[in-house]
Amino acid sequence: MWPDVFRGEEASVLKAKRAISDYRKASGDADGLAELMVYYCEQAAGFCQDVAYQDAAYLDALVRMFGQALRTTTDLSVSGTIRNRLLERLDRVLDVGHELGYGVGDDMDVLHAEFVPFPKRRASDGNR
Repeated sequence: MWPDVFRGEEASVLKAKRAISDYRKASGDADGLAELMVYYCEQAAGFCQDVAYQDAAYLDALVRMFGQALRTTTDLSVSGTIRNRLLERLDRVLDVGHELGYGVGDDMDVLHAEFVPFPKRRASDGNR
């Protein structure tokens, strides 16, 4: 998810999604699956931010995975610390999403509002 573009490496959404699918089939561990999805989002958003990567298909895949990560994470036990920690990490991905442009942050806001009962407050809102 974070290739070395200066060495000509290509970003591969397919390989990352295949790894997540294989993990889902092999383990059945919901906590681990949510962790892997959140990690995907962190890496993809960080990569886009770091090198100003603006491939529409890559950004669309990031938004779709963000939604899947939210769905999987919010399905975890409400009392679990893993759930809260993953939601905090997804909040940071959402912040980066707003820096990427192309409506990525707005699309993530819609998904976040669908799965998380209380709206996230961004630093730019002045509510922190």
